[in-house]
Amino acid sequence: MNGLNFDHERLNHTSSNNTNPLDPEEFRRQGHMIVDFLADYYADIEKYPVLGQVEPGYLQKRLPKSTAHDPEPIETILQDVKDHIIPGITHWQSPNFFAYFPCTSSIAGFLGEMLCTGFNVAGFNWIASPVATELEMIVMDWLGEMLNLPNSFLFSGNGGGVIQGTTCEAILCTMVAARDQMLRRDERQNIEKLVVYGSDQTHSALQKAAKIAGIHPKNFRAIKTTKSTSFALSPDSLRSAILADMEAGLVPLYLCANVGTTSTTAIDPLGSLCDVAKDYGLWVHVDAAYAGSACICPEFRHFMDGIEGVNSVSLNAHKWLFTPLDCCCLWVKDPSTLIKSLSTYPEYLRNKTSDSKQVVDYKDWQITLSRRFRALKLWLVLRSYGAANLRNFMRSHVKVAKLFEGLVAMDKRFEIVVPRNFAMICFRINPPSTMCKQGAYQNGKVGDNGQKLLKEKITTANELNKKLLESINASGRVYMTHTVLEDVYVLRFAVGATLVEERHVVMAWKVVQEHATAILSDN
Repeated sequence: MNGLNFDHERLNHTSSNNTNPLDPEEFRRQGHMIVDFLADYYADIEKYPVLGQVEPGYLQKRLPKSTAHDPEPIETILQDVKDHIIPGITHWQSPNFFAYFPCTSSIAGFLGEMLCTGFNVAGFNWIASPVATELEMIVMDWLGEMLNLPNSFLFSGNGGGVIQGTTCEAILCTMVAARDQMLRRDERQNIEKLVVYGSDQTHSALQKAAKIAGIHPKNFRAIKTTKSTSFALSPDSLRSAILADMEAGLVPLYLCANVGTTSTTAIDPLGSLCDVAKDYGLWVHVDAAYAGSACICPEFRHFMDGIEGVNSVSLNAHKWLFTPLDCCCLWVKDPSTLIKSLSTYPEYLRNKTSDSKQVVDYKDWQITLSRRFRALKLWLVLRSYGAANLRNFMRSHVKVAKLFEGLVAMDKRFEIVVPRNFAMICFRINPPSTMCKQGAYQNGKVGDNGQKLLKEKITTANELNKKLLESINASGRVYMTHTVLEDVYVLRFAVGATLVEERHVVMAWKVVQEHATAILSDN
């Protein structure tokens, strides 16, 4: 990268000559170097293997065993970044990154992060940095309005929003609020009886939150979903699970519904699930970590129909809203439930403004005390691009995802496993059927031998698809991940990198075809 061809004659003019770690002129000089470094990185990012091509423990062999005694110049450090750090990076900002879900960034998001770090305030309460609280309240209402959330979730209503680090934190905070509310409501209940519900497609963050919140491991329900309902949670299945638990003397507490599951972007029927939950007094949280951002587009907003019936909802702006990690946006209808569970007020934090109850102290809406000025980066993103452009960015990702979906459909060796909802395609090699072997069918039905052949076919297909994914990722040209649905190994192709264009998707499909051809010919 051009930005790393340093002029080593300048090494005498380095931070080693500065006694102040925040000298403005040295900050300006080094800051320009870092910006140039990153601009070159983005310009050259396609040249790198997407997946880090290193072995576990590689870095220990390259770096010194202990901290340097004397200062080192930034030029030397950046050279080490080029030589030792970049080889170990999996390049999430690469336009050839199609794994997991996107972790988008942008110029505005990056600059907002710079401002956040530059001001470096710990805005745990209003007085600690008034603007950190007030800007967060404003941008959470802005984004809530873009999503067409009911007014009951906004500060302009009786609700409100807070920026958490991740979905795990959002779920934990709301689960603790639900737990304490339930225990206050009925003092005869105890935590050992409380039950948490989700589907078998719900993110593992729910199970982790339940563990931390003290829910007994036996009282965590991952309700089975099926391909026949596109892996959405059935309200009837939820009701059956609740009734069984109540009959056993347990107490239904919390449901996490999904708008866009991790494996397939499945959509749970919010309205019907809320009807069930209301009958038994459950707190309903909606995890819209990935797909929630797309719901700022009118054509996708219907996926959130029924949201008026839930207690809380969260999405990750750091996934698909061009705001760097970490930025999980959580809205609640009744902020007092969070505050009752999470508030502490030691003498050293007491002040007249907080005592007045006229301000928000965000320390009482989250797990930690200190918090970053995350609202700055979301504010810059919303202002710099505007609602219209943000919608168009996401639509462009959906458009090229549709292109990939069409390419898969035209190749008879492959199948689309579940319908596409947004910009992620689930597909797999579908090898020639062995079901026609003699003995597979008996009297027109699958016999015992047929069942065995079915299992063999699934196993063979799973092995082929696993080999295909490993081969593709080892090439370094693209990076994808997988899931397993009803024992079937499935490849996930998630479009969403900020730099992605149609040509990258076309190239990725060619890579898939090339590796599939090689693997099928070998088998």
